[in-house]
Amino acid sequence: MLKKIIAPMALAITTLVATMSFAHADALDDIKKAGKIRIAIDLGVPPYGMTDDKMQPAGLDVEVAKLLAKDLGLEFEHVPTTGASRIPALQTSKADLVISSLSYTAERAKVIDFSLGYAVLRTVIAAPKSVALKSMADLDGKTVATVRGTTHDTQLTKEGPKGMKLRPQVKISEGRMFETGKRELIVGRGVSRQFDGARVGEALRFRGSDWTVVGVFDSGDANESELWCDVEVAQSSFNRQGFSSVRAALDGPITTFKDALSADPRLSVDVQTEQDYYSGQTKQFRATIGVLAGVVTAIMGLGAIFAALNTMYAAVAARAREIATLRAIGFGGLPVVLSVMIESLVLALVGGAIGAAIAYVLFNGFSVSTLGQNFTQVVFAFKVTPALVVRGLVIAVIIGMIGGFLPAIRAARMPVTTALREL
Repeated sequence: MLKKIIAPMALAITTLVATMSFAHADALDDIKKAGKIRIAIDLGVPPYGMTDDKMQPAGLDVEVAKLLAKDLGLEFEHVPTTGASRIPALQTSKADLVISSLSYTAERAKVIDFSLGYAVLRTVIAAPKSVALKSMADLDGKTVATVRGTTHDTQLTKEGPKGMKLRPQVKISEGRMFETGKRELIVGRGVSRQFDGARVGEALRFRGSDWTVVGVFDSGDANESELWCDVEVAQSSFNRQGFSSVRAALDGPITTFKDALSADPRLSVDVQTEQDYYSGQTKQFRATIGVLAGVVTAIMGLGAIFAALNTMYAAVAARAREIATLRAIGFGGLPVVLSVMIESLVLALVGGAIGAAIAYVLFNGFSVSTLGQNFTQVVFAFKVTPALVVRGLVIAVIIGMIGGFLPAIRAARMPVTTALREL
């Protein structure tokens, strides 16, 4: 059996309406001039909308649409739609009217007109009898099926389980999650920092439509260079079908999943880990940056070596008498070499530590953007990690050793008599 739990946070009673909204005040005259009326009907909700045995539109909503077209003396043209794309179909002028069961809300009334309501509906959640549900909090960790773009969907988004199961690292740090069926966006922290108009409450314009930014999320990875919205609204607004990429959470190794998909002749897909996918988006840019960084590092390293040589030669020349005195009282050449090398290494380490501190202050978390594959804009942030600091210090030590070796040899080979004459 199924038991029905009335969602206490949801709408207890909503009004079902037939949405018949004209896109403009003079739209009726334009429709009559065209000689036909385009009416969007969802054929996935029998008996209101469905297809008959001849694969033709049928159902109560279809009959109402035909009668309306007949009364206006116009040809009826059916426009396919879904729950989430009903309102966008009107806003993008893909349909003149929508006939569908659609709950009246004050927000929807700002952009479309409604007919008079003729029915009421309770929002309930049905589950197997073995599942204990007493409140919305009991839904945490459970999957709830609902029609996208409906008030049920909106209410579950607001009050239902929080979090993104496939992206546990993603956290909404500002604003809220987007609602399905609406032109709303949540943007990554990198996008919000890097681009104008990407803050909460602002609007971005795509192909003549305004999309409101309702939230900013943090993830600490490449997801922060993305903008997320309701997929069905995006498909309807941009006239796109299908998906360019699909994310999956796997219980086993990726090779098993990849082999299963590759063995299916109906599919032609590339299976990659998320890291490999994002790495491919910036492959060309990373290669360019790697070459430039290598060249700059080599030039700066060479300059640092000459600077170290100059510094240590000057130090040895300034202390020639002290070194000669040590040699005269019995110290050999090896202790002199070691003392000069230690001094060079200490100076190099101090310089490396100061450089690492400056790099951390100036560049850690600094965001930049670049054009990735398929003309996608990729935002990434520099991170001065402990591993990078250690690598930099190792390079500094190597430069210190090279820069101090020749001056140390010179100090060890300096004639004692020559140096003592300077006393």
